[in-house]
This record gives sequence, structure tokens and C-alpha cells, in this order.
Amino acid sequence: MNLASKLEDRSVPSAGSVPDGLYRFIALDVETSCGDVASICQIGLACVGMNNRIEGYSAYVNPQMRFDPFNIQIHGIRRETVAQSPTFPAVWATLLPLLEKHRLVQHSNFDKAAISAACAANGLPSPDLHWSDSVAIAKKAWPEFRGNGGHGLANLKRTLGLEFNHHDAGEDARAAAQVVLHAEKRLKTTFERIAGAIRPIQLAFPFFEKSPL
Repeated sequence: MNLASKLEDRSVPSAGSVPDGLYRFIALDVETSCGDVASICQIGLACVGMNNRIEGYSAYVNPQMRFDPFNIQIHGIRRETVAQSPTFPAVWATLLPLLEKHRLVQHSNFDKAAISAACAANGLPSPDLHWSDSVAIAKKAWPEFRGNGGHGLANLKRTLGLEFNHHDAGEDARAAAQVVLHAEKRLKTTFERIAGAIRPIQLAFPFFEKSPL
């Protein structure tokens, strides 16, 4: 892979066709409607091609749960926004064949926890997916941010000059993919090597409410 490849983005509007093909990796982000981590109301993907071109996808999901004011304030998604949207099982059935074939990137453990919880809440099998954490990758690439703004997307947006609308699932997924691509350039190695060198962290309490940062 040419690490000097220009980072390009190709955004795809909400919903639309699920990306189809083979990618280097796929970043995934979710938004939730309430404090229940299973209450996914939007899923976003950023599929990074072999030339580092990003193909985006996002879809609203009807979580069939309440919408808390705190969550609405963060992402702006309301009950009426998703009233006519498919439920999680329907959306998941269209995404799983793609996700099973790829290494996934999440920015923190929240998205993996939310997917697992939503599957459990809907009586679906727990997915056997391969996850990496772009927070851990960012910590490896920019250790100087520890105690100096941190490695959340808000600070990385400022320090790395990323352009995205925070707290939209598709945009946040694209940001996580950009973090990985910038980390490859900073460390002069590949995502696969970086992720392979990071020991997975098992959280004692994986089901937490998503941070607004």
C-alpha cells in the first residue's frame, strides 16, 4: 500500500444502497435513542477501499424504544425522524454479510457493545465480528494528546484538521476511518500492523452511555 496516497472521501446520503465489495477495513458508528445501549437509532459505515477512498453509508433505525432528551440534544434524532424507518433486525440483515467479511473499526468500545446489545434485545445471534479501536490506534500515533485534549473525536477533529459533522453516525464513522489513515501516515506503517500490535482491552462494564465528546 502507498502510504502517501491522498485521503479522499466520497459521501453517500443517508440510506441508499449498502456498499458492495472488498475493502481494507470498515469503520462503524451508531447513535442511540436513550440510556439503553441497545436503542440504536442510526448506523453509519465508512468503507475504506484499497486506494484509501472512503465510501460512506448511513441509515436510520427505528429502535422501538423511548427517546431521551439527553440523546436528542446530542444527535438531533427524534422519534418522528425514524418513525417510518426499518427496525434493527431488518437493517442488520442487510449489513451483516458485508461486515462479516471485513475488519471493523470503532471509536471506543461503545459501538461494539451497542451492536451486541441490540442483537440480544432482538433475539439475534451474537455476531462474530473482528473489531479494532481507533482510540487505541490514536493513542499509539499521538501519545502527546494524553492529558492534552485526549483522543476523542472532538479533539482529533481540531488537532488533525478533520472535517465532519460530529454525532451523525455516518460522519463519525468517516472520522474514525480518517483517524486510522492519518495514523498510518504518522507511524509509517499499515492499519493491520498497528491493530495487530495493540492488545484488546476488555472493559469490566462495557454497556455505558455514549459520551458527547
